[in-house]
Amino acid sequence: MRVLFIYCNSFEYKPTIQTLDFVEQMKQGAKYENVQTAFIQVEKEDEEREASVLKKLVKNIKWLCGKNENKHIVLHSFAHLSESKADPAFTRALFDKVQAKLENVDYQVEQTPFGYFLDLKVDAPGFSLARVYKEL
Repeated sequence: MRVLFIYCNSFEYKPTIQTLDFVEQMKQGAKYENVQTAFIQVEKEDEEREASVLKKLVKNIKWLCGKNENKHIVLHSFAHLSESKADPAFTRALFDKVQAKLENVDYQVEQTPFGYFLDLKVDAPGFSLARVYKEL
């Protein structure tokens, strides 16, 4: 798994092109203020080590949100950080598990529409932990 974390003053998306047939139709976008984003690439090998990557991802999100004094996170599937790609159904289920674990400890969690290309507007400040890349 590879993750690019970007702290955003403002993060906005709008669905443009549906890329997976099994996902629901989405037309509406959303905008969030003062939010931690996680651009996540779930890799094929993660399917065999789900418990480990789930634990590491949640731990990294909690650590970085703590450092940035924020408990609002947006999970975004970003299949551009590696050549290896997990099955889309596995990826989507993993995102749901991450969301449930974080919400159980009082985080506000959003997910961008899965299976879509999105128009993105990102306003990210320039401070030490505003951008962090991790291989889990």
